Amino acid sequence: MNDELTITTLAERPELQEPMWQMLDTWAEFVSNDPVGWANIGRIVAELPEYVLVATEPDGTVVARAFSVPLQLAAEGRGWLPGTGWDQVMLWAFSDLRHGRTPDTVSAIEITVADGRLGRGISGRMLAAMRENARRLGFEELIAPVRPSRKSEEPAALIEEYAYRTRAADGLPEDPWLRVHVRAGGVIDSIAPASMTVSGTLEQWRKWTGLPFDASGPVEVPGALVPVHCDAERGYAVYVEPNVWVRHRT
Repeated sequence: MNDELTITTLAERPELQEPMWQMLDTWAEFVSNDPVGWANIGRIVAELPEYVLVATEPDGTVVARAFSVPLQLAAEGRGWLPGTGWDQVMLWAFSDLRHGRTPDTVSAIEITVADGRLGRGISGRMLAAMRENARRLGFEELIAPVRPSRKSEEPAALIEEYAYRTRAADGLPEDPWLRVHVRAGGVIDSIAPASMTVSGTLEQWRKWTGLPFDASGPVEVPGALVPVHCDAERGYAVYVEPNVWVRHRT
């Protein structure tokens, strides 16, 4: 049950790092090959453990993790939620850390629930804990480049239309993960049309997906929010993922 979960920061319980990484999840393999994430996700754990949350059951089993990063959104040349979303806030955060800029905002990076524990409301608990952690650390706002959970079922749909679909019964978003955010008090702000970019050779895409990637054009890949662009003549394919920016007051 959710009320039996214990959620702590990795700074408080560093011994959870290894089991956190070993937790089985449902991410598609190509997602982990975004170069910005590949280069920086481990740095969050190593350099910003107070922004890493881990949920455990009474027996100590890790069932969820949540990563966020602090950044200076008001820095010169910023001041808006970037169209390059997830990748951009990660780059901003570590640039700010390197240059000693004082952060004014926290951005969500990932909330992942263990395979076999989905559908139990754990993701909502982790979102609430992330907001509480941001407030505890002195921040008034949490921003989130949200990856709508069911957009992959409609890869051809425009994210600009999909993100703003609502249910007639209560006016909440149709998408379940966006609905969790809005129910928690989040406000949909804008679209990040190029939030994550994964490029690779056709051989890499075949390995990641099991699909042939032998003809040029859009390829619908399980788990992808939009089609992957394949250029068979030139030997590469590129996936540009859109996300939805949501703002939360902490």
